[in-house]
Amino acid sequence: MTDQQNTPEPTGGTGLGHREVSITRLAKGSYEVRNVRGGTLVIGGGDSSDFTPVELLLTAIAGCSAVDVDYLTSRRAEPESFEVRSTGTKSKDDSGGNVLTDIEVTFTVRFPDGSDGDRARDMLPRAITQSHDRLCTVSRTVQTGTPVTMGQG
Repeated sequence: MTDQQNTPEPTGGTGLGHREVSITRLAKGSYEVRNVRGGTLVIGGGDSSDFTPVELLLTAIAGCSAVDVDYLTSRRAEPESFEVRSTGTKSKDDSGGNVLTDIEVTFTVRFPDGSDGDRARDMLPRAITQSHDRLCTVSRTVQTGTPVTMGQG
């Protein structure tokens, strides 16, 4: 446990456990995100080439499933190409609040010819389904509508 607010020690990787990132303002509309392993990235409000939080949500959904699908299919054959596209539409809900709707993740993966490639191709639809239905923490969290608590520290 950490001393601050009696929260569990943050973990990394893919296992179970507490996750945490911190954000520091660099300038108006520009923020540095840091994870517990020391990784950083800069996000913005859309006035620069930096990723916006909505783009990061699309990235997180696609990235989570990409990792799942890659691990499951590449056991059979190394892909020749592996691309994932994530799209959504920012709109208003019934109460007038901003939401992302029509989220879609599309995989375009090519495996080599031969029996290993055939096995990987056969596994691809099942891997995508397993990621969607069971493995991808990000998309499953969005789909279940997990409550988000906000407060002041």
